[in-house]
Amino acid sequence: MNRTTLHDGWTLRSAGGPVPRAIAEATVAAEVPGTAHTDLLAAGLIADPYVDLGEKALAWAHRAAWLYSRTLTIEPAADDERVDLVFDGLDTVATITLDGLEIGRTANQHRGYRFDVRAHAGEHRLDVRFDSALEHAEAEQARIGARPGAYPHPLNMVRKMACSFGWDWGPDLQTAGIWKPVRLERWRVARIAAVRPRVSFTDEGAALVDVHVDVERSGLGAHEPLEVRVRLRSQDVTGVVAADATTGVVRVVVPEPELWWPVGYGEQPLYDLLVEVADDAWDGRVGLRSVVVDTSDDEHGTAFTFVVNGVPVFAKGANWIPDDHLLTRITRKRLARRLDQAVDANMNLLRVWGGGIYESDDFYDLCDERGLMVWQDFPLACFAYPEEEPHRSQVEAEARENVARLSSHASLVLWNGGNENIWGHEDWGWKEKLGDLTWGAGYYYDLFPSVIAELDPTRPYSAGSPFSPRRDPSEVHPNDPDHGTHHQWEVWNRIDYTHYRDDVPRFSSEFGFQGPPTWATLERAVRNADGSPLGKDDEVWLLHQKADDGNGKLDRGMEPHLGVPAGFTDWHWAAQLNQARAVAHAVTHYRSWWPRTAGSVVWQLNDCWPVTSWAAIDGDERVKPLWWALRAAYAPRLLTVQERDGRPVLAVVNDTDVPWGGTVSVRRETLDGTRRAGAELPVDVAARSVGIVALPDDVRVPADAGGEVLVAELDGVREVHTWVEDVELRLDPATADVRVTRTGDGYDVTVVARSLVRDLTLLVDRLDPAATVDAALVTLPAGSTATLRVRTDVDGLEAALAATPVLRSANDLVALRSVSA
Repeated sequence: MNRTTLHDGWTLRSAGGPVPRAIAEATVAAEVPGTAHTDLLAAGLIADPYVDLGEKALAWAHRAAWLYSRTLTIEPAADDERVDLVFDGLDTVATITLDGLEIGRTANQHRGYRFDVRAHAGEHRLDVRFDSALEHAEAEQARIGARPGAYPHPLNMVRKMACSFGWDWGPDLQTAGIWKPVRLERWRVARIAAVRPRVSFTDEGAALVDVHVDVERSGLGAHEPLEVRVRLRSQDVTGVVAADATTGVVRVVVPEPELWWPVGYGEQPLYDLLVEVADDAWDGRVGLRSVVVDTSDDEHGTAFTFVVNGVPVFAKGANWIPDDHLLTRITRKRLARRLDQAVDANMNLLRVWGGGIYESDDFYDLCDERGLMVWQDFPLACFAYPEEEPHRSQVEAEARENVARLSSHASLVLWNGGNENIWGHEDWGWKEKLGDLTWGAGYYYDLFPSVIAELDPTRPYSAGSPFSPRRDPSEVHPNDPDHGTHHQWEVWNRIDYTHYRDDVPRFSSEFGFQGPPTWATLERAVRNADGSPLGKDDEVWLLHQKADDGNGKLDRGMEPHLGVPAGFTDWHWAAQLNQARAVAHAVTHYRSWWPRTAGSVVWQLNDCWPVTSWAAIDGDERVKPLWWALRAAYAPRLLTVQERDGRPVLAVVNDTDVPWGGTVSVRRETLDGTRRAGAELPVDVAARSVGIVALPDDVRVPADAGGEVLVAELDGVREVHTWVEDVELRLDPATADVRVTRTGDGYDVTVVARSLVRDLTLLVDRLDPAATVDAALVTLPAGSTATLRVRTDVDGLEAALAATPVLRSANDLVALRSVSA
């Protein structure tokens, strides 16, 4: 196999549409992989769409057409030689020509394309024209009939990343371009089309690795048997693809396998795998593990529990969206940083959400290495999807390609039919609008499970999220918390976050609460054109706040807990803190109910641009207070006060492989530390279990709810519980002594609490956008001390680190309420 990369020498120019004159008359160098947006940005012809009002200024691009061009020389092919022009990904509606001769058309971003060009020897002009995906979708809608969905654009009519058309956290840019590698391949006899390792185990514990090798024959000679050579780590095994077949299977037996485990459950050994057929080769890595999802019925309903290597796992996770809306800017290093942040927040699972893409090989490789389980949606979200041709064939082609591509990854633990489509069909008024029109049921209940059964049968499949397994949606609601997966969006949209604890879902695969990005991100990318101070009602703010009534929901969400500060600086802190508090309230509740509740997958880990959203990490890669709240709530060992049978109890959560025993100290004290009651209670919680500890009446019942706190401590783990919200709690705004010391790489900020300090946080990015801190949301009972370590190269920050608006807590919001009163 001879592969020639075709990434150099491309140009880009307008090919039609409402393009500004300066751009219409320009021809610019094109980076491949890339998009028209990134090339125009590099050429200085457009402003950054992520900054200020830049997105709004690019609405014309939705209906633009673009032409990529370069010279292509094709040497004459030998009689038995195939020559293929290969595009791994085109975004999206493309026509490929050689010297004006059409050789192919595409309309699916989620798959690759291969064109036989052996008959086209010589020097040519290779053109790839991209037409408007929006206009293509509108034409399809007119042809086959509209289908309902959650957003105005008919994004369900074209196989393009759904959130490219905008979402309630993302910009509406509608990119176009050669977004994945392109190359010329010359090969003889046969090439490897896919390698699909299937891992199973004998009763004695040996691993059986059945390496399924799919081949494409050249068609230029007689079909002969093909030798398949497989090396798994140090073992060499050969097999054959029969003359009349396109797939061969080679079994490798590993007598004493090193098992791959999710992070926190063991190591992640990966076995190098090399496959050779004719003059082609494939190499990758395989993790040896088993995975099932337990969906058995029990007294509570229907379970949904990941079981890896026979061990039930509580999924501590987050939903994942594309990490940059301009996809071709996402690098392996950027992905590694984001995934490290997930692991550092004690997560073990990411759900690749259905409004995005099948992620890059780098993403799954990195998850394999880190032990991050991956739940992979098929990319269909929040819409009724047509099943008429050519839509069904395109969905099947992309499913087959990506199921085969990803089947070697141990981190991939679930295929999921899509996001909220079954729920939408049942609940969002779609049935009346659809009549007899197709809406995607054939994908979720027939096509996807049949493709997985054929190509990746050891991987679990769920028809959707949310979804109640084995239940007719008309009989058991797909979002019933007692059955399968559940999305909780009444909180955020309509009710207070304390209602998270009304339900005990079997697996919460979406829930979340909004908060603004970090201050440094706002200062870089969300600014008023006239230089005036930013406010949450400004046009630029609202362009970067996509949620319906987002500001109103933020205010209503914080009002009963923290109040609503009038000034933007304080409002920004309160909104971030309330987001963190809301999500932690849900996560600790879910974890306390293990094994009845078996998963907590928050919406969402990351952002794709600078925006107010549900993310824990903003579009400039900075962690928000929510990230710190998740890190604490997902800790391997957790103490949390919960309610059982109307009474407060202490849940002792032990997500480790060893028992957690000892004596937990519990006390009720005033905010200034005066002890009112206390007890030493024995605990003995088995590995991967939760223990519920009854609290003595004199500890659990306050005499003065607004002036007392409950503190529980065990082995350095602390829980601080209040009986009322901060608006009723008599927090002292000036209750800590602060000392700042310069260190070799930054500063130590030591805080001694004279009275209760809630959620102490240093917003260090206000002083240095590159600064970091090692802790946040630290709650200190009276008399306790914490040292926060700041890393920065900036000198002279001692005073600023000891005062607002950098040093924050819930206590200083009390002072604001006092002033306003």
